[in-house]
Amino acid sequence: MSNLKQIIRHRDNGMALQTISKTLGIARNTVKKYLQLVDSKGLTYGELLCKSDEELDALLNDPDQKSEQRYQDLQSFFPFMESELKRTGVNRWVLWGEYRQKHPDGYSYSQFCDNYRQWRMGLSASMRFEHLAGDKLYIDFTGDRLFIADPVTGEVTHMEVFVATLGHSQYSYVEAIPSQRKEDFIAATENALHYFGGVPRALVPDNLKSAVTKADKYEPVINPDFLDFANHYGCVVFPARSRKPQDKALVEKTVAIVYSRIYAPIRNRVYHDIRTLNEDIRHHLNTHNCTPFQKRPESRKELFDREERNALAPLPSERYELKQFKYATVTKTSHICLNPEKHYYSIPYRYIGKKVRIVYSASYVSVFFDGERIAFHKRSLKERGYTTVQDHMPSAHRFVSDWNPDFFLKWAKGIHPEVRHYIQVILDSYPYPEQAYKSCLGILGYDKKVGRERLVGAVRRASHYNTYNYSVITRILRSGMDTIPFGTEKQNDNPVQHENIRGAESFR
Repeated sequence: MSNLKQIIRHRDNGMALQTISKTLGIARNTVKKYLQLVDSKGLTYGELLCKSDEELDALLNDPDQKSEQRYQDLQSFFPFMESELKRTGVNRWVLWGEYRQKHPDGYSYSQFCDNYRQWRMGLSASMRFEHLAGDKLYIDFTGDRLFIADPVTGEVTHMEVFVATLGHSQYSYVEAIPSQRKEDFIAATENALHYFGGVPRALVPDNLKSAVTKADKYEPVINPDFLDFANHYGCVVFPARSRKPQDKALVEKTVAIVYSRIYAPIRNRVYHDIRTLNEDIRHHLNTHNCTPFQKRPESRKELFDREERNALAPLPSERYELKQFKYATVTKTSHICLNPEKHYYSIPYRYIGKKVRIVYSASYVSVFFDGERIAFHKRSLKERGYTTVQDHMPSAHRFVSDWNPDFFLKWAKGIHPEVRHYIQVILDSYPYPEQAYKSCLGILGYDKKVGRERLVGAVRRASHYNTYNYSVITRILRSGMDTIPFGTEKQNDNPVQHENIRGAESFR
């Protein structure tokens, strides 16, 4: 404004534009532009010189109605221009030509570009976040990967590098993992929580598929497995906006620091296994966390211990197990089959023929029907094996599933010791005890059919003749010879009874 007043005074004294330009060291066209602006306000030079610098600045910067409308037209064109620039072959020059066709008195190309640049800067303005202790854990991967080399073949395998940073203290965790698949990603996130010794209120991952199934500005779809992991640890998932790195600026900054404080120190070493690589990463990570900030006296670890450690929620008693889901129909044997080991797990028999939902991990199997858990088993890796709960089986099935030598011997002992001995001989006479189960079942069943006394008598009679099978016992009971006293068989002249005895002996 001081130069402007000098221009006004010289012009008021009749000085030529060229002379004013040389005197003040200002371009002639600039002097002409200022004088035209002064003349447009309709005030005399004397009135202008009486105004303060602030009043003069406000007066000359007050645009006329035509200029204001021209500027608004330009601003309204920029949103359309922003979307059109993403299309193939479209650039600023092409769009400026379209702008001038609509507004022939519009801005020149250079002013057009300058105003667009200022408009873009206004859009990219960032807000400073206030990070509360224990609030958020920011998660990302480095762009550059590390690698391990096979000591024999020299084959190189690239490793992804996982980075997690707490918002308040910037206390960080770094780990090399085989891939960004959900199994590795969830395991690394869990290791980070155990490294911190607690759980923040929210996890803020990038929009990788292991964390976010479908990215969206307003309603992103969280990966079900990662969401289940977050529920296990009692926190929420709050993914960063797609293509908005400012949402996780802290972890982006940490990634840059990781390059200089971890990548650089180990750059000349060749690793042959991921365990050794992570040991070196952990060593340099601890050094980084214990190094003071550049503009603060304390380190990340000191700030974490003092202000953030106690703000984290406690870890659950058990680590998370990645769950898998499948549907199956309960078979007629009241079991479902689980691959890949094709192991069978029992289900309550009333659900036979029903389609159930199976949720299983490395250590357990849960089965649900209509949202209710109906069975729970420890996971077994025995191929083609069976895990059966007796209460799940129908009563007849439970009875059959209990068959074993001890079962029949215990049953026989409850009737009489001689009956137990008889059953023992039958079981021992077969190469496989299972072959004798039906004979034992038939013999012991006579306890209720004919009475215990008659059964014991028949067993004694059959044992006397060293005949041990179900058919002999049946023949004796039907002939009534279980009631004949011992030692009188040869004196008995009843031909029918002698025939029955010989018939019994024929079964030996």
